[in-house]
Amino acid sequence: MIFEVGAYLLTLALGVTAWSVVTAGLGSYSRSASLQESAERGVLITSVLLGVSSLILIYALVGSHFQVRYVADYTSRDLPLFYKLTGFWGGQSGSLLLWTLILSGLSSVAVLKYRDRLRDLMPGLVLVLSAIMVFFLILLNFAAKPFELLAFLPADGRGLNPQLQNPFMVIHPPLLYLGFVGFSVPFAFAMAALIGGRTDNTWLRATRRWTLFAWFFLSIGILLGAYWAYIELGWGGYWAWDPVENASFIPWLTGTAFLHSVMIQEKKGMLRVWNMVLVLLTFFLCILGTFLTRSGVISSVHAFARSDVAPLFVGFLSVVAVASTALILYRLPMLRSTTQIESIISREGAFLVNNVLLVVSAFAVLWATLFPILSEWVRGVKITVSSPFYNQIMTPLGLLLLLATGAGPLIAWRKASPKQLRSQFMGPTLTGLITTGALIFAGVRHTGALISLGLCAFVLAAVFSEFYRGTQARVRSMGERPLPALIALVDRNKRRYGGYLVHVAIVMIFVGITGSSVFQSEAQASLKRGESMQLGPYELEYTDTSSHATPNVEVFAAHVRVRRNGQDVGVLAPERNFYIHWDQPSSEVGLLSTLREDLYVILVGHDPRTDTATFKVYLNPLVNWIWLGGLMLIIGTHIAVLPDRRERTAHELSGLLREQLIPARG
Repeated sequence: MIFEVGAYLLTLALGVTAWSVVTAGLGSYSRSASLQESAERGVLITSVLLGVSSLILIYALVGSHFQVRYVADYTSRDLPLFYKLTGFWGGQSGSLLLWTLILSGLSSVAVLKYRDRLRDLMPGLVLVLSAIMVFFLILLNFAAKPFELLAFLPADGRGLNPQLQNPFMVIHPPLLYLGFVGFSVPFAFAMAALIGGRTDNTWLRATRRWTLFAWFFLSIGILLGAYWAYIELGWGGYWAWDPVENASFIPWLTGTAFLHSVMIQEKKGMLRVWNMVLVLLTFFLCILGTFLTRSGVISSVHAFARSDVAPLFVGFLSVVAVASTALILYRLPMLRSTTQIESIISREGAFLVNNVLLVVSAFAVLWATLFPILSEWVRGVKITVSSPFYNQIMTPLGLLLLLATGAGPLIAWRKASPKQLRSQFMGPTLTGLITTGALIFAGVRHTGALISLGLCAFVLAAVFSEFYRGTQARVRSMGERPLPALIALVDRNKRRYGGYLVHVAIVMIFVGITGSSVFQSEAQASLKRGESMQLGPYELEYTDTSSHATPNVEVFAAHVRVRRNGQDVGVLAPERNFYIHWDQPSSEVGLLSTLREDLYVILVGHDPRTDTATFKVYLNPLVNWIWLGGLMLIIGTHIAVLPDRRERTAHELSGLLREQLIPARG
């Protein structure tokens, strides 16, 4: 049977990957080229085996082959094809298979790209990546079997969780996995450098785009998850400090710290030990996040049910922590920096402060996330940590990070003089103060909002000044016109100026968070047909109802005419959906969006006897700036990851040298 073939391929993949671990280790020790090549071929073969196995699972899901337990648990006959495919990662076994498939694909890309260019690092790289794959293949073969067969053939399956039947939830998990799994490659390069004693900057340069790749997809995955929560869960918000939300946010913080600190090592040769620790910590937290969502040890709307994978994850995390720490300690003499930070009032000092704030933030969120588990272990009582605690801790840390985002680029390398500080900070500081004053004049009295929005103006002015100074320098020195000078400026250093655009994206997200959290208002009312309720400048009149059904779901909608300051602006139809295979109803919100605000309408309930509908309405100012910030983040990261003119020139020169040297060696 084809599903037994799928299970057999996973077993074969485990054997091939274990062979890669052994041959990579022996090849590294004996310097045997044939063993090393055998290990690399094993990685490529594993990728093919996992690809075929994944296609078999997709065939089972699409074809409604309910003799496979996983298919029966996460699909049904009436489920649309789009969501049958979503079932691939809708449950634990499938999501772990996707995790492993992505890891094998990225590992194959790394092998094919670097096996000639970074020959000395390849044995360690293959060893570490294969060892990670061995762990996940053990899970798939023994603890979370995607091809486990039932003893009988059900007439139908249970169907997909209604909350997952949303287009953004289709996109969100694979992007998040690309982020989680993507950090495996920088980690493997770092460990390979330690194993082979190549602790110079070679591994760092090789991993820069891999780190940006992982960080980008993790960022977009988090934002899409927030948007899904906003439109699907029907509570008026987008971030609740849920443990699974935190599980992705924590490695994002340490990954951001790593992205910043590697620039100090590349430019100044500093923070070499710190960067090894950061890349280890980020990978460890990615695995920990995967463990938290799949072990059942935490309660969350996003988490999977309790399962048998927890002991295996704990064992793997322990091995990663002990082995990586031992390698860092063993190579510590080789990792010591030759230069030191001369002054804390320098760009190096600003980067270090930024790193400390990011890591402290990560550990604060991690501690609060794990506290219910720890309290239950120690005292037998699970003590939950609510959103106000997170907000109390993270608000000041977030504002300090926002300040560091703007201040860092304004400070000179090595040591900044008072004159330089006055010159660089004068414009952005005045912009921030003027913005704060204008907000006070407009009636804003919330201290946190004034500080946040003032700092946002400061950072934007700092970024603008960097673009302006660079452009003006080219205009003066090269005689170019402003627009061609700006384009050439960015082309010569895409990493720097793409990073500045990412800073703009972070500012936009801060604006959206500040507006929607500080100035949010809400109202709830039960209305008969023709009655109205008021929230801010909006009047909402309940006018009609409608219903329709598909084989999968029954939909009931209440129609609401919306007026703003007396002017008609549209009709919203918030819904209550009743899925055939699930007992609990779900909500689809009615949303009227502008750059200024969102009008967010939830149908709480409907009494057919009196034709009374109960609505809960939120007014969320500036919330769309969060999603626009995501678009800016895509633009900035895309620019930063492209090779700039200097890199292209260096690559062309190295290609010419290889063309000349290789025939000579022959």
